[in-house]
Amino acid sequence: MSLELIILIPLAPLIGFLINGLLGPRLPKKLVGLIACAAVAVSLTVAVFAFVTLSGMEVRHFEHDYFMWIESPSADSGVVTDYRFSVPFGLQLDPLSLVMALVVTGVGFLIHVYSIGYMWHERGYWRYFAFLNLFTFAMLLLVLANNFLLLFVGWEGVGLCSYLLIGFFYEKPSAAIAGMKAFVVNRIGDVGFALGALLIFFVFGTFDFSEVMMLASQPENQALGTGVMTVIALLLFVGATGKSAQIPLYVWLPDAMEGPTPVSALIHAATMVTAGVYMVVRCNVLFALAPDAMLVVAVIGGMTAIFAATIGLVQNDIKRVLAYSTVSQLGYMFLALGVGAFTAGIFHLMTHAFFKALLFLGAGSVIHAMSGEQDIRKMGALKKKIPVTYWTFAIAAVAIAGIPPFSGFFSKDEILWKTFSSGHTILWGIGFAAAGMTAFYMFRLVYLTFHGESRVDAETAKHIHESPKSMTVPLMVLCFLAIVGGWIGIPHAITAVTHFPAANHFEEWLHPVVEWSEAELAGAHGDTAHHAEPGHAEPAHGAAAHGEAHGAAAGHGHHVDPVEYVLMGLSILIALAGILLAAAWYLRKSDTPKKLAGVLDGGPHRMLLNKYWVDELYDLTVVQQFIWFGNFLWKFIDVIVIDGTVNAVAHISRFFGIVGSRFQTGYVRNYALGIVLGVVILIWACLF
Repeated sequence: MSLELIILIPLAPLIGFLINGLLGPRLPKKLVGLIACAAVAVSLTVAVFAFVTLSGMEVRHFEHDYFMWIESPSADSGVVTDYRFSVPFGLQLDPLSLVMALVVTGVGFLIHVYSIGYMWHERGYWRYFAFLNLFTFAMLLLVLANNFLLLFVGWEGVGLCSYLLIGFFYEKPSAAIAGMKAFVVNRIGDVGFALGALLIFFVFGTFDFSEVMMLASQPENQALGTGVMTVIALLLFVGATGKSAQIPLYVWLPDAMEGPTPVSALIHAATMVTAGVYMVVRCNVLFALAPDAMLVVAVIGGMTAIFAATIGLVQNDIKRVLAYSTVSQLGYMFLALGVGAFTAGIFHLMTHAFFKALLFLGAGSVIHAMSGEQDIRKMGALKKKIPVTYWTFAIAAVAIAGIPPFSGFFSKDEILWKTFSSGHTILWGIGFAAAGMTAFYMFRLVYLTFHGESRVDAETAKHIHESPKSMTVPLMVLCFLAIVGGWIGIPHAITAVTHFPAANHFEEWLHPVVEWSEAELAGAHGDTAHHAEPGHAEPAHGAAAHGEAHGAAAGHGHHVDPVEYVLMGLSILIALAGILLAAAWYLRKSDTPKKLAGVLDGGPHRMLLNKYWVDELYDLTVVQQFIWFGNFLWKFIDVIVIDGTVNAVAHISRFFGIVGSRFQTGYVRNYALGIVLGVVILIWACLF
């Protein structure tokens, strides 16, 4: 396959959007769903072929400029300029962009198929699939772009599509408000990203990723790390906090659950919210040269992980529990990036896409069976009535809890180990505590929804049934991925003990993208590393360097720190403790949660139930202040200054009109008198 055909990956969903967007109202429902799914299937197929092709290349990096997108006037045009500015429409393929493309198209295809059954009876069926295809196009453009400006187009595109999809039920006030909230909060972060990109162009003179990273890695530019590079990294991270829902810009994501459940699975679990993580890893060279910025990333990530996990402990809406879980897991990813574990962050991004998409789609299947009910206090004993949904949901819960050999264990344990081994023991403790909370609230959700006594309304209970095949088959496929998805990243510590033939293939795959940064952060640069171009390492050299930097595989005689086994055991124990505590409280008819809630009702429990009153605080300190300022501008600037000026001109004109009208009497004698007076005045003026 010619890699130039990767343009089909984002182009196919765009064509699907145009067909359904223009012709959807006149097409049969089955054809609408078929077109949307086929478009993403084409993207997935091309991405798979691209993976095979790229895997066989000596240097796993490909770029192609399809046409000149923006170009400043040339000298031949007769326009004199002091600069040359050109940005091509170009795509790039490397291990990082390919991982993202496979996740977006693979999980996206399953969600498109699931949506056929879930959204069948909704109004605006064609509109939903048109928006879903448009979002897929924007996300793929974001991850495949080879320059900051084109990435920003995809970045804004996914923001627009999130507004359209969250507010899909626009006649529902809460959905319309949630869509607007997501749009506004994301724009705040986007200002930071735009400023960071402009500063990059000012410093390096280009928006091209490869050129920027190559120039930044040069020895003469590394002195920028304490100044300009730190500002650039922090501005980019502001953009990431918006898209990837980190403190303080996380508040839009829980409210985004007002959108259709498949939207939550696609946008708010597997794709859009990971855009910030992808962007930071794409700019890993810049962040590696800004250690202060990386510390900020790690601290914000750790704080977000524990903050959102505590809120998830007491939520009662099935989708909101998963929403806060998503915020928490995104915090884990940024914690990894902040300590320099870029590969671990992307690894968790991938495994999280599998089990969190499965959890959201499973929640959608529960809501479908419960005729729209989302309160887990009104569920219970659903295990036998919707068995496929139950087993897939339960497996996803085990995966996110971090129990081996499910996928979440390998990625989460890798993050905790990298955090601890980098010397950030406090941040490790925060991540460790968040892991226990995750296991607890996820199995609280499982037990209250599927186990115990039925609390379902009698009328609703009559209609409970398993979802159709179009919904359950994607659940099964994602369930398989949630189990085995982490096996491509088995850590060296496990292969050393078990003598598994497998290795950490994921780490080896991504290594060329982050090799320079990992060596820089490890202080292990040699002369070759200093002059190597980031992201273009050859596989053989990359593997060798990687083994030295990380004390890699046991089969090569490298030492594995015994502490890693201790921490691995502790992470399993804390997960099991969370599961067992949830079972003791919610599975064995214990009244402990009610008693505890009663004791803590006036304090911690109420605070968690109200989400620390962050929304209320924002409303008081930000929203209401902007409303007051807006009213002030309206009443002073608009009414008094602008309207007052216009009205004053009108009144003055009217006054002179009235005065002037007094001289228009219609009598000739009055006009003659005026002429005589005028002549007298002219004579007087001439004489004196």
